[in-house]
Amino acid sequence: MSGLLVAGTTSDAGKSVVTAGLCRWLARQGVKIAPFKAQNMSLNSMVTGDGAEIGRAQYMQAQAAGVEARAVMNPVLLKPGSDRRSQVVVLGRPVAEVDALQYGHHKEWLKGVVLESLAELRAEYDVVVCEGAGSPAEINLRAGDIVNMGLARAADLPVVVVGDIDRGGVFASLYGTVALLEKEDQALVAGFVINKFRGAYELLKPGLEQLETLTGRPTLGVLPWKLGLYLDSEDTLALDAPRPDARGPYGKETLRIAVVRFPRISNFTDMDALACEPGVIVRYAASVGDLAEADLVVLPGTRATVTDLEWLRERGMAEDIRRRAAEGRPVLGICGGYQMLAGEITDRVESGTGTTKGLGLLPANVGFEAEKTLGRPTGRAYGEDVHAYEIHHGVVTAHGEPFLDGCRKGAVWGTTWHGAMENDGFRRAFLKDVARHAGREFTPAPDVSFAALREATLDALGDLVEEHLDTDAVWRIIENGAPGGLPVVPPAGAPEPRGGAPEPRGGAPEPRGGAPEPRGGAPEPRGGAPEPRGGAPEASGDTPEPPATAVR
Repeated sequence: MSGLLVAGTTSDAGKSVVTAGLCRWLARQGVKIAPFKAQNMSLNSMVTGDGAEIGRAQYMQAQAAGVEARAVMNPVLLKPGSDRRSQVVVLGRPVAEVDALQYGHHKEWLKGVVLESLAELRAEYDVVVCEGAGSPAEINLRAGDIVNMGLARAADLPVVVVGDIDRGGVFASLYGTVALLEKEDQALVAGFVINKFRGAYELLKPGLEQLETLTGRPTLGVLPWKLGLYLDSEDTLALDAPRPDARGPYGKETLRIAVVRFPRISNFTDMDALACEPGVIVRYAASVGDLAEADLVVLPGTRATVTDLEWLRERGMAEDIRRRAAEGRPVLGICGGYQMLAGEITDRVESGTGTTKGLGLLPANVGFEAEKTLGRPTGRAYGEDVHAYEIHHGVVTAHGEPFLDGCRKGAVWGTTWHGAMENDGFRRAFLKDVARHAGREFTPAPDVSFAALREATLDALGDLVEEHLDTDAVWRIIENGAPGGLPVVPPAGAPEPRGGAPEPRGGAPEPRGGAPEPRGGAPEPRGGAPEPRGGAPEASGDTPEPPATAVR
């Protein structure tokens, strides 16, 4: 056995979901399995047990596989601080802050890091399930690709392409993805998976048959739309996905939480544990009106503290939050959000703006350090043990009443710790305190276990794979690679322009003559796509490869 690359037609197509589901399904079979994502662009990250920073999705996939998360599972992590600049994290440590055009100059070095990391995992595990990024058909990025077909070619990995039927155009997306690949890349594409299906399978089946006729590749399964699975999303696309309604309150009243949706919001996975509580309604806010009815306003983490604070002021939200605090209404700041609550922020590292006035809601000041703090701290609050993680350049000096590693003043709390709300006892005690300050008769349920809910989610993903994919066909692909003799779908890459290189006009040229008509009808897909058994959607978060961002 060896490995498999899960690619997708777009970001948020379902790569993370399918990868996690395959990891859980293989772990159930007694296979020693590891996840891998060569390069991830995400502001949702996690600290491993040995102090390395990796994408939160890869940490979750390691949990699905039942193994300890390690830096080699996500050797390159890009954390954008603006539309053109990203911090580059290599093997769990930040190495540079670069712009979009520099990054491509260092792909060769990073490719070596990626291949060494993958080789280390393949030597230790029976199977490595790799996740791609964005789409493998991003022909403008193919030359320097280290996460999609560039990785598959270098490591001889068979590829399965996932398409999201819920957004429409899934057959064109799947066919077009293969058609734009070079013929050597096409030879590694072994089949397709359709994600987020709801409707009559009988109406879908003819399309699956025609897709196989056109490409020579089977659809390995159709995953149903599944609402309510809590996952560690990679980017803010997941915030726009449909979410289940909050369960009815355990006590008399609900508790309404508004989370400020900063342009560079990070680690918003902190809100997942709050949203799992019966009677807690979590909504994301981008205007003063969105804050109006909230019992608690949360300023979450951000990759751009000073810039996002200015955005908060421009929208009038900063003044509204200050007014709320003056009225004794609850406000919580986490990491970058906590830094905003301070009196003064001195930042010559992240924004380079020098000293900026904070909101002045907590007796604290912030100074940014070049060295990033990465850790897994523990502490106590409300008489409960708390296990958390921290990822920050800003160092807060606080003088108020202690709260975790930070401080509080009345109904305003601040901490740099992420993940604190995943501690059930602490979360319940904190929400009781919030409800008291908000004047709400809200009672947290005594039996909600966030860890148990996470495990149930991972089990549900494993069930989806087991029940809706042709697992025999998946086994064959993992063990033997892509079948030989797969047809080449025209045009097999972007044709060379005739008579010079004109400016591109929004994409790759249309294949000449189009796809051939199937002859003699559409045969049954090999392995078939099993009929979905009920169920409903899983949103998956994924992030595209950066527009070419660089490391020295």
